[in-house]
Amino acid sequence: MLTTPIERVPRIAVYPGSFDPVTLGHLDIIERASRQYDKLVVAVLNNLKKQPLFTVDERMELMRTVTSHLPNVEVDSFRDLTVQYVVQKDANVIVRGIRTVTDFEYELQMASTNRKLNPQVETIFMMTNPKYSFLSSSMVKEIAYFNGDVSEFVTPEVEEAMRLKFVRS
Repeated sequence: MLTTPIERVPRIAVYPGSFDPVTLGHLDIIERASRQYDKLVVAVLNNLKKQPLFTVDERMELMRTVTSHLPNVEVDSFRDLTVQYVVQKDANVIVRGIRTVTDFEYELQMASTNRKLNPQVETIFMMTNPKYSFLSSSMVKEIAYFNGDVSEFVTPEVEEAMRLKFVRS
């Protein structure tokens, strides 16, 4: 009996977020998720309702810089519903980082809504490394705004970009 080999479909996941700025907590999730999937698309949200510190292009460039050591990571941006974007990227998994119980409650609501919108798209929760469990982009921006040391929270490239942003402000 002849058998035809089954072609393996690449496992593609999307890690969406504002990443304003990308922190070491984000990078931890990206590095870990990139080991789980053939391709990880880091999708920078273009939310017209928010006033970010960095433009979408600046956030994408910073993300490309800090993930350049990960060959299976692609950086992109989107402004659609996340589940629509995931399908456009031929993915079927959304990766979300969880820091706290509060994060979990919010993310559970989002995952349930996304599942209702498209049952083919799964949401995978990854617990943040405990050393980053307190970290948020908002906190990092506030510390940097007041000339505090953010070197333990972001890469040197992001730290420099923030310093330049706040010098211009």
